[in-house]
Amino acid sequence: MLRKFLSYYKPHKRLFCLDMLASFLVSVIGIVYPMVTRSMLNDLIPNQKYRMIVFAGLTLLVLYLLRFWLRYFIQYQGHMMGVRMQAQMRREMFEHLETLPYRFYDNQETGKIMSRMTNDLMDISELAHHGPENIIICSISVLVSFIYLGTINWTLTLFIFVCIPFMLLVVCALRKKMRDAFMKSRLSIAEINASLESSISGIRVTKAFTNAEKEKEKFEVGNNEFVEARRDAYKAMGQFHSSTSFITDVFNVVILIGGGLFLYAGKIDFGDYSAFIVSVNLFLNPVMTLINFMEQYQSGVTGFERFLEIMAEEPEKDAPGAVDAGKLAGEIELRNVSYGYDEDTDVLKNVSLKIGRGKTFALVGPSGGGKTTICHLIPHFYDVVSGEILLDGKELHDLTMESVRRNIGIVQQDIYLFNASIRDNILYGRLDATEEEVIEAAKRANIHDYIMTLEKGYDTQIGERGVRLSGGQKQRLSIARVFLKNPSILILDEATSALDNTTEILIQQSLDELCKGRTTIVVAHRLSTIKNADEIAVIADGHIIEQGNHEELMRQKGVYTQLYEQQFRANAGYSMEKTE
Repeated sequence: MLRKFLSYYKPHKRLFCLDMLASFLVSVIGIVYPMVTRSMLNDLIPNQKYRMIVFAGLTLLVLYLLRFWLRYFIQYQGHMMGVRMQAQMRREMFEHLETLPYRFYDNQETGKIMSRMTNDLMDISELAHHGPENIIICSISVLVSFIYLGTINWTLTLFIFVCIPFMLLVVCALRKKMRDAFMKSRLSIAEINASLESSISGIRVTKAFTNAEKEKEKFEVGNNEFVEARRDAYKAMGQFHSSTSFITDVFNVVILIGGGLFLYAGKIDFGDYSAFIVSVNLFLNPVMTLINFMEQYQSGVTGFERFLEIMAEEPEKDAPGAVDAGKLAGEIELRNVSYGYDEDTDVLKNVSLKIGRGKTFALVGPSGGGKTTICHLIPHFYDVVSGEILLDGKELHDLTMESVRRNIGIVQQDIYLFNASIRDNILYGRLDATEEEVIEAAKRANIHDYIMTLEKGYDTQIGERGVRLSGGQKQRLSIARVFLKNPSILILDEATSALDNTTEILIQQSLDELCKGRTTIVVAHRLSTIKNADEIAVIADGHIIEQGNHEELMRQKGVYTQLYEQQFRANAGYSMEKTE
């Protein structure tokens, strides 16, 4: 872990060295004051060397001006180095998140991921700046000041040194306790962020069902856990700091008594004793800085561990020797495919089907039967447990994922639109498209006329998840995106199930236009929308139980017929109610 952390300093070696040099000079300048004090008390004042007193004072002033500039450099440029390292880690994490498979996001909450990318990396940034400065410079300061104190009086210096092992014992004893407490605290913060993200994203549902109190209760659970976690962390911190501070207080008592006895016995003169009292802080301050640094160290290390946890997640990888699929014709075949989202349960069980180029294949059946799973397996969002999937006769694993997905367009029930302009959302289908191509895609999706009624037209911002658009408008925008992509294979996963009948008819016209010349897989609960499909498969409990076109399935008088007649009667009853 240390080697990985140090690798982030490489792009900033020059700035790092300057930062360490500046910190070192600050420490060296700090030791000048007690040296001047000792000289004044022992020589300059008793011998009335007034010019030298003024010269020494002015020299100190110049050095303090230099230290002023050095501290500014350390605080500004040193922190900027940490920020740039933080930005690099954030960039790497984001790029890595983009490569992770669907399975990772099935088990992760967005708020927790965001917590790792913000709070954790902020603490890592602070550690990156202050860590080397505290460890290296304070260690040098302790050594230099110890040697200087030894030149004044070795016996008193050894008295101080004897107390150091006791301080180290306290640090070692409480370090693990602090680390565990801070890790628990980080987890509780991640829980709060996850709860907050969920509640804010679902605020409209909360208001619609007047469940604000319930959301407050859920949030308060995480909030209380955070309070308890921070209590443990601060308790550990309190034990740590109070114990180490007590030992430093003992230092001062030892120096006061020992120095007083030495002065009384004539083993040290007043000037040296005064200089020793002043100089001992040069020894204690970096020691205390190192001790207090443990809190920041624990925060940074736990944050870096959580960063590495994400980076250790296995990304999606093409199989060795995988080739670019090029432009697919659109033939799809599943051979004895089985898949389960966990090891204990198979959602699909030995499913086999074949879809010809340019054909429309519909999947129907009860929820949880495996329809959407098939739609996820074809673009290689998940790996099959057994069996194989072929596109144009080529095994899916022999093709690169990017090239496969480039040939597939997906329109789902749950539309995700970015908080950007209408143009940007359509362009997501093909980022290098021209303005004319964007407009043509919008026209084919029957959304262009509406866009032109807006004050800013294609530059209109649609809000988070397209909140400023109606359900039908969002769906048409997603269809325009797929038109622009122009894929060989189209997957419509409950694309109109969330729309009212009137809007569904309008959207269906756009979808019919979109399906022309493409191999299309349609998942639908409303069987009236897939009557004209070339082939229909009824899926239940992970198996294909019936297959054929609409007329063939109706003649079988099986599950499909029952589903169709139930929907027909329900629709007929609804129409009669409206007529009455």
